[in-house]
Amino acid sequence: MGYSETNIEGRNAVTEALRAGKPIDKIYIQDGCQDGPIVTIKREAKKTDAIVKYVTKERLDQMSETGKHQGVIAVAAAYEYATVEDILDAARKKNEDPFLLLLDGVEDPHNLGAIIRTANLAGAHGVIIPKDRAVGLTPAVARTSAGALNYTPVARVTNLSRTMEDLKKEGLWFVCAAMDGTEMYDLNLTGPLGLVIGNEGSGVSRLVREHCDMIASIPMKGDIDSLNASVATGVLCYEVVRRRLGK
Repeated sequence: MGYSETNIEGRNAVTEALRAGKPIDKIYIQDGCQDGPIVTIKREAKKTDAIVKYVTKERLDQMSETGKHQGVIAVAAAYEYATVEDILDAARKKNEDPFLLLLDGVEDPHNLGAIIRTANLAGAHGVIIPKDRAVGLTPAVARTSAGALNYTPVARVTNLSRTMEDLKKEGLWFVCAAMDGTEMYDLNLTGPLGLVIGNEGSGVSRLVREHCDMIASIPMKGDIDSLNASVATGVLCYEVVRRRLGK
């Protein structure tokens, strides 16, 4: 898992990075660029997990450190992504029921980093994130995870709901965190489990929520309305840990 903190600028450099299999998180292409080298970059990007975004020349100029972006800047992923199968394998190797965290649109890199760290400490076998409208494995995420990314696999999928359906065939149950759910102490949080955490502002999306078997709420005693996403994850993870320990 190679660590990188650099943007890759220029057509040749981006093409070479893609062909060399360097983990790329996002590729920013200037609006209207349709020439041969850009077409090649888009074709190579399709073979990878990279997300392509079209932006103005002004945006690229702002992002550029060299001043020679030639209409394209790639952002290297800080770490390589795992597959969902890798995560299930990690559970099998430990002879444990799978325990996964699925993040539906977590956008704050510090939240994602903290969640990956919590996942590691709570014994979760991996984290699944969506490709769109969510933060990827950026250097800020790697820093916040404080080394946990070296041990906890993170998979990035195109469609979270479809991935949940596939995992249900593997015997997983899904519980999502929401304010209007059943108090977590009253739910059966044992066995193969996927814990679904939503976006910091809007929570778990309707479609993903419909694929969940249980809705869990954390009892709140204070005067504000919700916990930070990473703190809520920690609370729910450790309730799962408590059940797994048979306490």
